[in-house]
Amino acid sequence: MADGTLLEISGPGIASYTARGATQTLDPIDASSVMARTVNGALIDLSPAQMRKYKSTISCNDTETPALGDVWPGMVLTVDCITELGYLTAGGAPARTIVPGSSRVNSSWTYYRPRLSMMVINYTVSRDEYGAMTDWSLDLEEQI
Repeated sequence: MADGTLLEISGPGIASYTARGATQTLDPIDASSVMARTVNGALIDLSPAQMRKYKSTISCNDTETPALGDVWPGMVLTVDCITELGYLTAGGAPARTIVPGSSRVNSSWTYYRPRLSMMVINYTVSRDEYGAMTDWSLDLEEQI
């Protein structure tokens, strides 16, 4: 956390004073939820397993502008997430690659920060001139 954040993004990286206090969401992509009701009214899941991917929004308000000058929608970045995933320690296994050094055990559960290959969907950057603060957000979807 030399730059004040756990977040790491390949390519542009995270410049100092651009991501302190960043937040990140991890949500299932829309295609991961295909449900229907049978003729008897039971709800069933028809989504194929290969659609179990994440979408993410990373957002922050800090003093410096993030290095997004060469980042464009469609680019693939490796993201060492802030958000953690977890699994039952006994008999369980991580669902994604673990960011080295991020795994921790709490009671019967193991938590870790995932390293995800994600495609840039969109991003925004705005600057408050008088307040000398930059707001930014980056929308991503898991690629692989």
